[in-house]
Amino acid sequence: MKKFKPHIDNNNAVIRIRGLKKAFEDYAVLRGIDLDLYQGENLVVLGRSGTGKSVLIKIISGLLKPDEGSVEVLGHELETITEEELQALRIRIGFSFQNSALYDSMTVRKNLEFPLVRNRKNLTRKEIDHSVEEVLDAVGLLKTINQMPAELSGGQRKRIGIARTLILNPEIMLYDEPTAGLDPITCIEINELINEVQERFKTSSIIITHDLTCAKMTGDRIAMLLDGQFQRVGSFDEVFDTNDERVKPFFDYNFIQ
Repeated sequence: MKKFKPHIDNNNAVIRIRGLKKAFEDYAVLRGIDLDLYQGENLVVLGRSGTGKSVLIKIISGLLKPDEGSVEVLGHELETITEEELQALRIRIGFSFQNSALYDSMTVRKNLEFPLVRNRKNLTRKEIDHSVEEVLDAVGLLKTINQMPAELSGGQRKRIGIARTLILNPEIMLYDEPTAGLDPITCIEINELINEVQERFKTSSIIITHDLTCAKMTGDRIAMLLDGQFQRVGSFDEVFDTNDERVKPFFDYNFIQ
């Protein structure tokens, strides 16, 4: 469980979703969901593969359009936002991809500089170097600054991917399966890093996962996506205090088998 108590402002929803629906041809993925992410909160969205978890964060980041419903992010209604406003909003949202999305032809330093110089055009060389070193230090990998991605382990690549997202000081972090494909020890390190990011950078985060250890370690609140809707929302213990046959096997598989 968490080693610190984050300050969560339950009166300030940085993301507000109402009646969200999304289908692909005849398959309804999201069937009318409501969800709030509060300032300073780590919210975990749990669910089996194919339940629409990744679709949800793609809609939040404006990469997909919903069929119905409203999505408000940092006070902006995505349905009515202009393309220019959307681009500005995306800078305030950090997206940590499942595969880390690093450029293999660039050093770690160049990977981190790329989004910074593209979006902050008036920075000096000293300011760029400071920002790169600061986020690398935050993820514990300053020593890798001149290495290539191919020289890094899977866990290191994941950390560098998070660092590259943090370099623009996002207010919201979206993590897509942050522990996927990692060994158990590295998973714990990534979970601890997610909590450290929340504490140090004061982020509000949505963490998409089917890893219950990740959910238990990082989540201030858990929302379980079943049959296209959030069927159970609350603390980890509240969500799994049930005999619902859709939920219980999920817990047993992670913690018993």
